[in-house]
Amino acid sequence: MILDRKNKLLIALALLVAVMLGRIFHIQVMDGRYKSDSVRNAMVRQYVAPPRGIIYDRNGAILVGNRMSYDLLVTPREVSRFDTAALAEVVDTSVAFIKERMQYYAANARRIGWQTLPFIKQLDEISCQRFVEEQYRFPGFKIETRTIRDYPFNAGGNLLGYISEVSPEYMERHPGEYRPGDYYGKTGLEAAREKDLRGEKGYHIYLRDARNRVQTAYNDGKDDKLAVPGKDVITTIDAHLQQYGQQLMQGKKGSVVAIEPETGEILAMVSSPCIDVSVLSDVGKHYPEIARNPGKPMFNRTVMASYPPGSVFKIVNGLIGLQEGVLRPNYHYACYKGYQYSSGHTLGCHNHPSPIDLNEAIMMSCNAYFCHVLKNVLENPRYDSISTAFSAWRQYVMSFGFGQKLGSDFPAELGGNIPSANFYNRRYGRNHWRFPTIVSLSIGQGEIGATPLQIANLAAILANRGWYRIPHIVKDSESISIDPKYHEKHYTLVDTLQFVKVIPGMWRAVNAGYGTGATAVSGAVPGLDICGKTGTAQNPHGEDHSVFICFAPRDHPKIAIAAYVENAGSGASWACPIATLMVEKYLTGTIRHEHRDREQRILKTKFYR
Repeated sequence: MILDRKNKLLIALALLVAVMLGRIFHIQVMDGRYKSDSVRNAMVRQYVAPPRGIIYDRNGAILVGNRMSYDLLVTPREVSRFDTAALAEVVDTSVAFIKERMQYYAANARRIGWQTLPFIKQLDEISCQRFVEEQYRFPGFKIETRTIRDYPFNAGGNLLGYISEVSPEYMERHPGEYRPGDYYGKTGLEAAREKDLRGEKGYHIYLRDARNRVQTAYNDGKDDKLAVPGKDVITTIDAHLQQYGQQLMQGKKGSVVAIEPETGEILAMVSSPCIDVSVLSDVGKHYPEIARNPGKPMFNRTVMASYPPGSVFKIVNGLIGLQEGVLRPNYHYACYKGYQYSSGHTLGCHNHPSPIDLNEAIMMSCNAYFCHVLKNVLENPRYDSISTAFSAWRQYVMSFGFGQKLGSDFPAELGGNIPSANFYNRRYGRNHWRFPTIVSLSIGQGEIGATPLQIANLAAILANRGWYRIPHIVKDSESISIDPKYHEKHYTLVDTLQFVKVIPGMWRAVNAGYGTGATAVSGAVPGLDICGKTGTAQNPHGEDHSVFICFAPRDHPKIAIAAYVENAGSGASWACPIATLMVEKYLTGTIRHEHRDREQRILKTKFYR
């Protein structure tokens, strides 16, 4: 039978319909991919933030813990008409605030889409309870429970740092790791150990209907993921010592850093003025007040301030002189109120007996003596020029950890400055500078800059007689292993045998009754055998800075410490008593009765308000 044109068209149409129906059957029944895609399009994930890890001190005291917080969230697309005055009363806010936020959501509706956003953070418990009772009146709003940081011990605000909500810029630098509304460690230890402390987010998966309303749990919750809490961090800090150091430094600008010499573990890291831990859980709320503070409490002086080390640096020059063979402990030099280094120019000094040997020079902190020492180092005939001798001197100094970052695990550490021969060649011209040009380096002044952490590390090197481990604030624990570099010994270029030659002078400076540090430690605690060195760092912008380093006991030291008090005058007057009180507190657990007057003087004196 010959088909006419009409029948041909009907058959072709029937075949086309059959193919289409077969394809639809395959897509909807036989091929599960599209069904899965459809289900996925109806799925919504509700993320669960993990609790951050707890931060402990070296003895198990909690420095940073967690407590419950309640945030009011909103999904703008789900909001219908509601009584703004009623909501304002329930959550204790203003009608103007609510209207402003809702106008913002309306203006940015396309960009926001179906996102759920924070509306009010950290509702108080009473407001939270009121909202839960009245929630039915406010569709699109809900309460989310999360943990925020808690600080049971008032110690180490600058050291611990704070967490903050992620910014778009931060999310760009860490793609896929954070979502809007997440928190991260922004400063201090919170930032340094962010990857350990933050944990892993979990989620619940729900299905939503055609109107995007959440209906039921997907697959009975079998595909949900539990949040993984952050790892706990055990620090090297002694909370009580840290707190005591902050009390002594209250009303003063400066730093105190204490180190356990044998391990390099930082026992205390005080920057003053500091951030009070009471504001750390909500820094954003207090930020304007903090930023206006002229003392710059967010500036961590322990690792970010570069100061002239002053007279404590004389010991470094003495050790280099001993190593170079241009100095022996019995060498005597005269001092007549200073050192005359060129016609009409004298680097002054205070009254003391003259002439004196090395240990007397350390005890008396004689400027002239160490001018002679550095002159002999730089004019040593073994070197063909002062530039060559100076470069050798610089290498010695840098082996003590100066002029470079120590490599601590604390963020934002600066390296300070030790000038180079090239620096002076550029400034004065090649071969146009001599020892008198740089005489101030003899006493730790001039172009030398050091952080309090580096100065404390010098105290640890002296305690160890020539070596140090990189100072650090995190201990090895079951959950966290620290970098092996923190266990390595770093030796200076000065032989360890040379260090025993300067220790008697440091001991006498504190214990002999007439050294520069004796005014602070008269009646020293029996058995402590504190060895120290005062410093008065010249400050071209105001009063001199008070500096002191020490370690104790003399044999098998348990603590090395550096105190740096800005604009406070001589090292013996303020830095020395602060440091020695902390040593006494750490080694004995208390302050002797005869030292209480000194303690009260320190506690009550305020250079800064």
